[in-house]
Amino acid sequence: MLKKRLIFTLIYNDQHYMLSRNFRMQRVGDIQWINKNYNFSHIATSLDELIVLDASETKDIYEFSNQLKKLVDMCFIPVAAGGGIRILSDAELLLNSGADKLVVNTILFTDPSLVKQLVEIYGNQCIIASIDFKLINNTPVIFIHNGSEKLEVDFVDYLHQITELGVGELYLNSMDKDGTGQGYALEIFDHIPDTVTIPIIMAGGAGNHHHLFEGITKPNVQAVATANLFNFIGNGLPFAREQLRIAGVPLSCWDGKEISSLKNYFGEANVS
Repeated sequence: MLKKRLIFTLIYNDQHYMLSRNFRMQRVGDIQWINKNYNFSHIATSLDELIVLDASETKDIYEFSNQLKKLVDMCFIPVAAGGGIRILSDAELLLNSGADKLVVNTILFTDPSLVKQLVEIYGNQCIIASIDFKLINNTPVIFIHNGSEKLEVDFVDYLHQITELGVGELYLNSMDKDGTGQGYALEIFDHIPDTVTIPIIMAGGAGNHHHLFEGITKPNVQAVATANLFNFIGNGLPFAREQLRIAGVPLSCWDGKEISSLKNYFGEANVS
């Protein structure tokens, strides 16, 4: 059976890490604060992956890549990065800075040919397509540019277009539930047809292990993510993972050797 994954998402903004609620950002701390409170080198057995997203208005890809290098040095799990990829060299810089995967969002709409090129160069396992959405009158509405621009597109058509680009996974992030700790927007599955089979990462709304379980047991969901910096602080992540395992969720039992092997797998895939 294919293992499911537990992911932590960090939101970066101009040298600081943020707490997001409905896409309104609150500064929490810098990278030293992150290291002090999470110590990623010691919670690698609680996480399967780290996602780092640049929400800065400036989109300084070089400063972001420097932050990424520091985070990669702190942890021994696969790291996905995105939020400011506009050209091929941006993607190359993030991968050279230690990212194992790339997360793309706005360019799915503005430059799909670049997304297809990234898939062709690095492989579909390296590319995560991110969709930020709201449910308005029970209809999924997609937003880009950090949630500031609404797209006038059909949700299902957009999913099919993304699938045709060949990306490996879909990061579905609810703007309505973001940072609320009230649980994922599971209603979105009423709008995803059986023809969309791409593996899904659920994001936006997780506040406890019950929410993680509700998300990870939905059809096609391969992973669940949380960006809540406070709900899972301290022993929150180890406890949540253990509760998921007790509930029968097929999660890996990581040790240092397995984590190193997984990092090597992604590294080899990115240069092949």
